[in-house]
Amino acid sequence: MPKPNDAPILEVDNLQVSFRTDDGIVRAVRGVSFDIRAGETVGIVGESGSGKSVTNLALMGLVPKPPGRIDGGRAMYEGRDLLKMNESQLRTIRGRKIAMIFQDPMTALNPLMTIEQQLCETTRLHLGLTQKQARARAVEMLELVGISSPAKRLRDYPHQFSGGMRQRVMIAMALSCEPDVLIADEPTTALDVTIQAQILDLLADLQKRRGTSILLITHDLGVVAGVCHRVLVMYAGRVVEKAPVHDLFASPKHPYTLGLLNSLPRFDQEQSKLLQAIPGQPPDLARIPEGCSFRERCPYSIETCQTIDPPLAPSGDGRLAACLVDVETTTPRDYEVSK
Repeated sequence: MPKPNDAPILEVDNLQVSFRTDDGIVRAVRGVSFDIRAGETVGIVGESGSGKSVTNLALMGLVPKPPGRIDGGRAMYEGRDLLKMNESQLRTIRGRKIAMIFQDPMTALNPLMTIEQQLCETTRLHLGLTQKQARARAVEMLELVGISSPAKRLRDYPHQFSGGMRQRVMIAMALSCEPDVLIADEPTTALDVTIQAQILDLLADLQKRRGTSILLITHDLGVVAGVCHRVLVMYAGRVVEKAPVHDLFASPKHPYTLGLLNSLPRFDQEQSKLLQAIPGQPPDLARIPEGCSFRERCPYSIETCQTIDPPLAPSGDGRLAACLVDVETTTPRDYEVSK
């Protein structure tokens, strides 16, 4: 795994996103902050509905408005706030500087256009290539992501590719302009284990060669363990823990993180031992309860959790966790809010 550079290339501070629905205002993202350095892979994990994908759609300017709205925060890239850019300004960034691999390549790719048309459109728009140059670039990118006979496959349509190959096409499209930051939204969802490994190896190899920063959105902690440098754990629209990947797996500091890890099968445990599911359901984000949003599902909940929703605070070794209790000692923490 390549070592990242120290300077952040993208800094997100207090991002807040909401959606107006018939049931009320859904606060999908509530004060999310993080940064990512050049050559680094940062994982964002959590259950469905935790705000992972909405966070990154907001960075790309792809939150539908209405019903969505950016309520606050900053996302600084090259000294400019992505959240304050208009659509014309975002087009110069999106795909060229910050690219995204979407969760479902079958819906992200246009079924009525050939792969050549879709790959060439990107490089002609952002790099100003001629059609001949763009086609040569498309062949190069398909070959780079491991698609055989790339010149021939350019003439095919998305439905003529398998799920794994469509995902490779999406990666080729995202990397064709050599972006600084690649946002990968569940890039291995619905793929078999062998293809998953190939896609992850491909991303790691491309990162090593090009120094690309990767923001990996996933619910698969096994994927996170294999490819990430740091991890953000999200729950109910908030980041509840931040840690280097090895520290997170060795010693989780938030009960939700601990619950996620305990729900995973382990090769070193007895086969007869049952997996530990997290009880209950995430809260309704249109009706967020007072206090800690995880308290109804938390085995470490104390009385204070009913009234205080703890922000991220230092939990040792440069780590941050949003919990009033030390899960290792099950005693209340000396709480000091992180700036």
